[in-house]
Amino acid sequence: MQNILDSVDPFIGTMATDLPDPQGLAATWWWPKAQVGNTHPGASYPLGMVSACAYSGAYPTGYGVYRISTEGRPTPLYDRQQASGFTHFQQSGTGAIRKYYNYFRVTPMIEPLDSLGTLWQLRDEVAEPGYYGATLDTGIRCEVTVGAKTAVHRYTFPEARSGRVVVDFSYGGLAIEHGRTVPLRAHMQSLGHGQAEGTIVMEGVPLSVFIEADTPDWRQLLWYDRRLVDGGTRLDFDYIRRTTLRPFGLIFMGPALSGQTVELKMGFSLRGTDQARANLDDELGLGRTRFDKCRSRTRKKWSSYFDQVKVDGGTDARRTVFATSLYHSLIKPCFGDDESPFWPTSGPFVFDICTMWDIYKTQIPLITALAPKRGAALLESLIRVCEEEGNFPIGYRMAKGADRFFRQGSALAHTALADGYLLGLDGIDWDWALVHMQDDLRRVYGEDFLEKDIVHPITHTLDLAYGYHCTAVIARGLGDRRLADELEQRSRYWANAFEPSTGLLKKSTYYEGGRWNYSFRLLHDMAARIKLAGGDDRFVEMLDSFFGYGKEPVRQLGTPPFADGDGYGEGLALHRFEGLNNEPDMEAPWAYHYAGRPDRTAEIVHAALTNQFAPTRGGLPGNDDSGALSSWYVWASLGLFPVAGQNLFLVNAPAFATASLEIGGNEFLVETVGHRESPIGSETGTQPAPQFVQSATFNGKPLDGGFITGSELHGGGRLQIELGPEPSGWATKVRPPSVSDRTHG
Repeated sequence: MQNILDSVDPFIGTMATDLPDPQGLAATWWWPKAQVGNTHPGASYPLGMVSACAYSGAYPTGYGVYRISTEGRPTPLYDRQQASGFTHFQQSGTGAIRKYYNYFRVTPMIEPLDSLGTLWQLRDEVAEPGYYGATLDTGIRCEVTVGAKTAVHRYTFPEARSGRVVVDFSYGGLAIEHGRTVPLRAHMQSLGHGQAEGTIVMEGVPLSVFIEADTPDWRQLLWYDRRLVDGGTRLDFDYIRRTTLRPFGLIFMGPALSGQTVELKMGFSLRGTDQARANLDDELGLGRTRFDKCRSRTRKKWSSYFDQVKVDGGTDARRTVFATSLYHSLIKPCFGDDESPFWPTSGPFVFDICTMWDIYKTQIPLITALAPKRGAALLESLIRVCEEEGNFPIGYRMAKGADRFFRQGSALAHTALADGYLLGLDGIDWDWALVHMQDDLRRVYGEDFLEKDIVHPITHTLDLAYGYHCTAVIARGLGDRRLADELEQRSRYWANAFEPSTGLLKKSTYYEGGRWNYSFRLLHDMAARIKLAGGDDRFVEMLDSFFGYGKEPVRQLGTPPFADGDGYGEGLALHRFEGLNNEPDMEAPWAYHYAGRPDRTAEIVHAALTNQFAPTRGGLPGNDDSGALSSWYVWASLGLFPVAGQNLFLVNAPAFATASLEIGGNEFLVETVGHRESPIGSETGTQPAPQFVQSATFNGKPLDGGFITGSELHGGGRLQIELGPEPSGWATKVRPPSVSDRTHG
């Protein structure tokens, strides 16, 4: 098995979805969200604080060509790839996140400063993990790379009487309506000898930079309102309004010889310019050019993660999509150790947890598997945020304020904490965690849940009941049986969310879906859930309808505005699986496991892997949502799915003949017998048949149920799976565990 780092294509997902027409089961799934991955190809460090990318101002990352898009095919803002410079701190694969970054725009120019903001066409784009390069139509070759808290720019100029590298301290956000982010306060200082520093306060957060330029014999000046501040060394702004903002920044300028290169090193910190300078010195050293060193070190860091995930087999297209999915899974969240601007102590600080309602299911378990120390640091940071702000965050960006996406979900951090406890992650004070977990359950929607044993939107009833279950697990483990009993009692109120007459969730308001999309979540008591629905046969019948068995193909949303009969409401009325275009029901295929039909799981997962991904710029079916979708693809390709909060992984037919995961020094090996190579739909236009598990063993012992524990996965071992062309009796009798199994067993 080989490292697949060279198979990564960071351009996947940067353009509107462009996949072959889905065939078979996948053709019946309906896509409610924007048909674009919303990723960017910029330079990123694995789970690092900084990214850097060409900036056009387009939605939502700042790279690309599209306007705001939340439904259907995105509409163009531009007709070509172009950029006005290169910015730092981008979103990755998100949808409608209201605040955006793209700070400290760096622009190489051979025009006067008045031309700052011009959009130049991008040519000859190249991207790989940790590196992005392109040529502007001015002839300037532009390259960026990043470290964990640093960025390095390298520009190769054509011959020019006056070359310039301009740093705009005042820029942020997107070039769309209501998309700009304006500094609240700012100061900057030119230190001479190629050095400068400054701090901008964006969305209540101080972001500092220390800059060191290798620009021999070039002048170094401040500028304000596109005019040079000759002789000035400092600019200070005590307050800035949108109506009073005038751009300001730093410029390096001088004659350029053909092929002359200029490098700009930038260190960042959320704790002041001294720490920004120290970060730059620690990572790259001061006083020397460092582009190639930074690029090489970041490449090695990416390789260290990719060394942990290896596969054998698979077509080139499948390997490219898999490798890129792993890459996208490790861009966010951003870890800024010792960088919290909100509390003074050292330790982990994690932000850009932008879609917790998605990433808690797939991405956090993947990060915890590949980097257990990072997983523990994420949990510690979440606990600290709760202590400082009073709530566990549902979303947490580099922005201060109460806008934490509480409407999307409740008690989601509790699932990750329960998994961390059951896995025995080091470095966490679990008594401290339990206090905050219990208190958080009583806040926001939790107050109504306490009083009424049910809350609307009804999905929060499921969230809170699950949060009570996860908290009870830790309470019992710590020996507080009284608390555990109280919590477990409330965890049973998930049943209040359902209509016994239909087996579905009650009518309510729903976030990005309908009650069918949320009715098949993997709960902590799936045995009781299936019984409530009328038993195995009735539950499978409902799932079959949801996944489109026997249904006609559907027509997806086109480009807004939609024609009559093509709208969002009509699509929701189908009560259909959202097909990886959106994530609320992405665990639903594995609900079949609990009803003894793992063959159905195999068919649906195979249809998704075959039809909904391709190694192209339009190769994602929807927003990557900070890596949640990509993490789904990684797990599904390995034949596994994490049931977050339950220390449980469900087993399915893998997409590769052999795969291995290195977890905390232990190797977990997945081997197959009878595996058949299966191209993805974009390669052939045909639909290869799925394969089904015939039997399985774990460490040589029969695996009669379709699951292993998270502890077994993390401990390493050998999972051997025999595959065949027809469904078998495997895992039809032994079901994944449910709470009521322990209660009534």
